[in-house]
Amino acid sequence: MSPLAFVLALVGLAYGFAADRVAARWPAHETEGIRPIDWRTAVVAAIGGLALGALPGRFGDPPHLVLFVVYFLALLLLLATDLDQRLLPDLVTLPLIPAALAVRQLGLLPDGFGPLWGAVAIAILLPAGLYLLSVPFGAGAIGIGDLKLLVGVGLLSGLVRTIVGIAGGALLAGVVVLALLLTRRVGLRTYIPFGPFLIIGAFWAVLNAGVG
Repeated sequence: MSPLAFVLALVGLAYGFAADRVAARWPAHETEGIRPIDWRTAVVAAIGGLALGALPGRFGDPPHLVLFVVYFLALLLLLATDLDQRLLPDLVTLPLIPAALAVRQLGLLPDGFGPLWGAVAIAILLPAGLYLLSVPFGAGAIGIGDLKLLVGVGLLSGLVRTIVGIAGGALLAGVVVLALLLTRRVGLRTYIPFGPFLIIGAFWAVLNAGVG
C-alpha cells in the first residue's frame, strides 16, 4: 500500500465514522435520542477506509483521484443515512445528477467510463425499468431515493459500469439476505433496503478496472 493510499484509507475510516454520527442526527429523526455507536458505525467506517484506500491504485492522475474522492464521500454519507434511517436524502442525491452530467460534458472522466449516450440511456432506462417492475409488489418494493441515486450513478459510471455495479450489488444483497435467513435474523417478510447494496455496487463500478 502506497503512503497516499494509506492516508486516504485513514481519511475514509474517519469520514465513515463521522458520516454515521451525522446520520444518527440528520435528517431529523422521529424518535428522541441519538443512536449510539453500533454495527452500522463499523460498517460505514470500514467501507469508507476500503473504498478510499483503493482509489490511488485505480487512478494515478490527481484530477481523477480528487473527482472520485469527492464522489465516494457523497456515497458514504448516503450509505450512513440509508443504514440508519432507510433514507437517501434529496440534498445529496439530487445535486449528484447535474454534477455527474457536468463532469461528463466537461470531459473530466478518465477513459473506460463509456460515451455520453450510454450514460444517459442507463440513467433513464434503469430507474424507469426498476420502478415499473416494482409496481406489482406495492409501495416500498424499491425506494424513490434509490431511483434518484441510480440516475446520478448511471450518468457518472456509464452504461457498462452501472450494469456491472448493480449486478454486483444485487449479488451481494442475495448473499447477505440468504445468510440472514439461514441464521434466522430476518423473516421472509422482513423489509431489507436495497440502497446500501446499490451504493456498494456504485463503489465497485468505479474501482473495477476490468470494465470499460
